[in-house]
Amino acid sequence: MAHQSIWRRAKDELGLTTLLNSPRDVHLLLLTRCIRMFAYGSSTLILAIYFAALGHSDTKIGLFMTLTLVGDVAISLLLTLVADRLGRRKILVAGGLLMALSGVVFASFSNYWILLAAAVVGVISPSGNEIGPFRAVEESTLAHLTDAKTRSDVFAFYVVVGTLGAAAGSLMCGWFTQALIAAGWTEVSAYRVIFWVYAIAGLTKAGITLLLSSACEAPKTAAESANLSEEQQAFLHTQPTTPTTSPPKKSTSLLAQISPSSRLILLKLCGLFFFDSLASGMVPNSLVAFYMERKFALPQGKLGTVIAIAGIMSSIGNIFASAIAKRIGLVRTMVFTHLPSAILLALVPLPPSVIVTVIILVARASLASMDQAPRSAFLSAVVLPNERTAVMGIVNTVKTMSQSSGPLLTGSLAQSGNFWIAFVVAGTLKAGYDVGMLTMFVSMRLEGDKSKGGEVEEERHELGEASQGHEGRLSFDDLSSDEDAGDHRNLAASRKTRP
Repeated sequence: MAHQSIWRRAKDELGLTTLLNSPRDVHLLLLTRCIRMFAYGSSTLILAIYFAALGHSDTKIGLFMTLTLVGDVAISLLLTLVADRLGRRKILVAGGLLMALSGVVFASFSNYWILLAAAVVGVISPSGNEIGPFRAVEESTLAHLTDAKTRSDVFAFYVVVGTLGAAAGSLMCGWFTQALIAAGWTEVSAYRVIFWVYAIAGLTKAGITLLLSSACEAPKTAAESANLSEEQQAFLHTQPTTPTTSPPKKSTSLLAQISPSSRLILLKLCGLFFFDSLASGMVPNSLVAFYMERKFALPQGKLGTVIAIAGIMSSIGNIFASAIAKRIGLVRTMVFTHLPSAILLALVPLPPSVIVTVIILVARASLASMDQAPRSAFLSAVVLPNERTAVMGIVNTVKTMSQSSGPLLTGSLAQSGNFWIAFVVAGTLKAGYDVGMLTMFVSMRLEGDKSKGGEVEEERHELGEASQGHEGRLSFDDLSSDEDAGDHRNLAASRKTRP
């Protein structure tokens, strides 16, 4: 009995109970995330090497990475803004097909501009990190399918399966291409096999997405329900009726989709995420591997193994992120795990020993992504449910835009013999991001945070609104469940103004 009690408690703490009891759609979304990140991890390890083998210059390789990220910004922003109207499942299927298209083109062509077009229009990750419209749509859907108390558990496993998939992809790619080359294949031919695998992964992801149910789609708003009711009445009554005033047409403007209170939160978060993502762009896995190869002359096989081990340790760390968040809150979990990783990042250039450097990299990886699941849960909580897809799309767009300039900065530093400065600057920027998060949002009380008495209580958070002499208060009871449509229709009633 004692062992059963310990196991039951461990499952609850690690979020396994939540995962097992989650809807089938949640499991399918996690599976597609794992497959996608496996493809990203496999292609990223050889992307720059593949371009070099094709005879393209280092300058063109850097330009390719930057333009790919910039192109992804435009495509992702467009798709995430219309995802809730066109259908989330349709957008995810389209993204999977674009992945497959990119893989086929990369496996078939050598022309630089054709490859660039395929990367911009399709989906290719130059850094191994998330790219495309997937994350914003999937996180919005997961938030819709789960309640506030279990959301951090689901987001934690969303991050875990992604990092595990990317690590497995890097490991497979490194040893598989090495085996092909040893068997007599040319480098280009061996690398093209990986892109065929990438294309198959995209098709597999699209196929699994077709199995998702209609529960993944955005809930209908009150205005849409009113329109539907009027259409039904038109069919039921053939005689003339008194014309009614139709609800205003929903604006397609970006800001119009976001409430004034959420805009202020979004502005602060985007400002902080800009610096954090710029730092991430300066030291992606591809450039970290390049730095290790240049400083210690490590072979590619060992580099791939180091990156894979770092990814596995990152997954292990993410498993505990949800349990920590339940005790100290989302914001504190984000800061207290991410800040040490920022300090470790700044220390990477210091050791003269490869062993010590690898230890620092692995230790940093164990902590670096522990803030991702709490950050996603936090972002889901501070905006309205019908804003989540657009807000997450905007946030990911800002992050990708700032990240795209990172490789250019690091390339300039490396060219001048100051590669090490990139790690120091990146660590400093990330530490500044953590201090900013703690300063701006630590007093924000969210549902599920610990009270002073040690019990979990349902708390409220005040959101300032830009109105003269008034302060809007938004109850998080309205944000806890997407199923309670009545709460959302009467959201205005929950905003109390004070003189």
